[in-house]
Amino acid sequence: MTAGMTATISSIEAILVDLPTIRAHQLAMATMQQQTLVIVRLRCSDGIEGIGEATTIGGLSYGDESPEGIKLTIDTYLAPALVGQDATNVHAAMARLNKVARGNRFAKSALESAMLDAQGKRLDVPLATLLGGAVRDTLPVLWTLASGDTARDIEEAERFLGERRHNTFKLKIGRRSVREDVAHVSAIKRALGDRARVTVDVNQAWNEADAATGIAMLEAAGIDLIEQPTPREQRTALARLAARFVVPIMADEAVTGPEDAMELARLGAADVFALKIAKSGGIFGMLRTAAVGDAAGIALYGGTMLEGSVGTIAAAHGFCTLPQLAWGTELFGPLLVKDDIVVERPVFKDFSLHLPQGPGLGLAIDEDKLAHYRRKSA
Repeated sequence: MTAGMTATISSIEAILVDLPTIRAHQLAMATMQQQTLVIVRLRCSDGIEGIGEATTIGGLSYGDESPEGIKLTIDTYLAPALVGQDATNVHAAMARLNKVARGNRFAKSALESAMLDAQGKRLDVPLATLLGGAVRDTLPVLWTLASGDTARDIEEAERFLGERRHNTFKLKIGRRSVREDVAHVSAIKRALGDRARVTVDVNQAWNEADAATGIAMLEAAGIDLIEQPTPREQRTALARLAARFVVPIMADEAVTGPEDAMELARLGAADVFALKIAKSGGIFGMLRTAAVGDAAGIALYGGTMLEGSVGTIAAAHGFCTLPQLAWGTELFGPLLVKDDIVVERPVFKDFSLHLPQGPGLGLAIDEDKLAHYRRKSA
C-alpha cells in the first residue's frame, strides 16, 4: 500500500458455529454438550480479511450475552457503525463502537480481534507484535476436570500428566453440597499429590458462610487456588474471605474491566485476577485490566470462555505480552471441542500452548469445516 492510503472496512459477517464437545462439561450453572462460537469475518477494501470470535459459556447462564444475541448485535448495530471506517485504526473503531453500544463486550472483543488480525496480515507481523511484542512464546495451560466422577477425573488427570499435556487441574464445583464437593476435590488432590497443582472454580455458587467452611477444608486438603467462591456483586464478602485464608482467592466474574480491578484492589478483595479478552471488551481492555492488577501487586491468570481456536489464539497473543503471568492460563478451549473451523489447530505440548507463527493471529479458516458446522437458518 502506498503512503497516505488507508484500507476501509467493506463488510462484516457474524456466523454461528455449533461444535460438539469431547464430553459433557459440568459447571455450577450449566452442563455443556456442545459449544457455540460466533465467528466474525471482517473484509477490507485492500482484499485483506480479519477473523475474530465471541463465545459464551452455556448460552445465557454465564452472563448477559448469548451467541444469538451477539450475532444480532453485530449485524444490527456494530457492523453498520464500522463499514466504511478506517480498517487500520483499531482504537478509533473501538471508540466509535463504545458510542454506538454500551456493554456488549463479547461482541466488541470479536470485532477488535478481527481488526487486529487484518492489520497484522497487512503489516506481515504477528498480532502480538502490534501490542509491543511477546515476552514468551508459550503459555502454561491447565485442564478442567469436569466429568463430575471422581475416579474418571483422576484417570483423566493421570493420562494428561503422562502425556505431558497438563500439570495443573481445575475442578468445577458448586453443584453439590459443600462437603460432597470438598470430598471429590480432596480425593483427586490426594491421588495426584505434589505432581500437579489442583485448583477449584466455584462459579459464584456459595454464600459467604458456605465459602468459609468450604475454603477451610480445601486449604487443609492442599488445594492451590480458589476461584470466585461467592457472587460477583458481593465484593466485601470476597474481601473478608481473602483476608481470612492463606490459599489465594481469585476474582473472575467480579472483574470485567479496569474499573472493577481498581475497586477490588482497593478492597483487598482478591489475590489473583482472571483476565479474559471477551469480558474486558477486547485485548486492549484486558491489557488495561492487567495493568491495574500488576500495579496493585495482584497476581494474574489468563482465563477462557472456552473459545475455539480463533478466540483462544487472540487471547494468547495478548497474554504473551504481559510482563507478569504468575498463574499461567486455562486456554484449553480448542481441546474441549471434537473439531474446529481452522486449517491448523493450535499446538499443545510440554504443558503449554505454543503461539502460532505467521501474520495476524497465525490462523486460517477451513472453509469446508465452517460450512459444515455453521448453524443453518431455521
